[in-house]
Amino acid sequence: MKKVLAFDIDQTLNIAKTPIDDEMAELLLECLNHFEVCPISGQKFDQFLVQIVNRLKNPTSEQISHLHLFVAQGTQYYRFDKINNDWKKIYDFPLTDEQVAKISSALESSARELGLWEEDKLQPGDKIIENRLSQVTFSALGQKADTEAKYAWDPTLEKRRKIIEKAKLLAPEFDYEIGGTTSINAFTPGMNKKFGMTHLLKELNVKKEDVLFFGDMTSPGGNDYPIVEMGIDTITVRNHEDTAYALRGILSIIS
Repeated sequence: MKKVLAFDIDQTLNIAKTPIDDEMAELLLECLNHFEVCPISGQKFDQFLVQIVNRLKNPTSEQISHLHLFVAQGTQYYRFDKINNDWKKIYDFPLTDEQVAKISSALESSARELGLWEEDKLQPGDKIIENRLSQVTFSALGQKADTEAKYAWDPTLEKRRKIIEKAKLLAPEFDYEIGGTTSINAFTPGMNKKFGMTHLLKELNVKKEDVLFFGDMTSPGGNDYPIVEMGIDTITVRNHEDTAYALRGILSIIS
């Protein structure tokens, strides 16, 4: 029996950049009665709250104590503090201001050179490059873009591969990974989901064999692939419906 269920977010628990639906919220709430539940994603902390935590209907303090938020590929970790009734940051490994500036410049220059800097398509107040403290994320259409537009922008991943190829020439000391529908995550070498999962094992005092991971970007070059390389048991899904189907099966066995 597994002790931990770990999940990518976009395209695994939800439609990209949207809150999880009612069924997924109910399934995750039930999972919290049996497992440690650990979303691990390139997204920032606020998005974890909007897309997952705030969608859970009336979780008990016991249930929420089993929810662990591994933010920015797991380079930041939050868990709920019952005493203060709020989320507490357990650790953080931020980039320096100089590193953020160099990554941001490399990504913007590369996208502009390729004609892929879509600033004119941004919603008011949105931005393409975002400092997520321990990583920098390029989102070609911003965070607020229409979901259909995001799916249509780079379905073959070719646009992002070209941006990464050029960015590596400008800032080769960083690693770059494709995530979500329009995103590229950039960070110091090793600060990917393998780093996050390694810390997850340590923080929860579990072994690799205790974890089951769900993700959609599990092929080489995808931001879930480092977890596969670790030898963590993984279920590759195409969308949140696949994840819901698998969770219903798991819960039916243990109920």
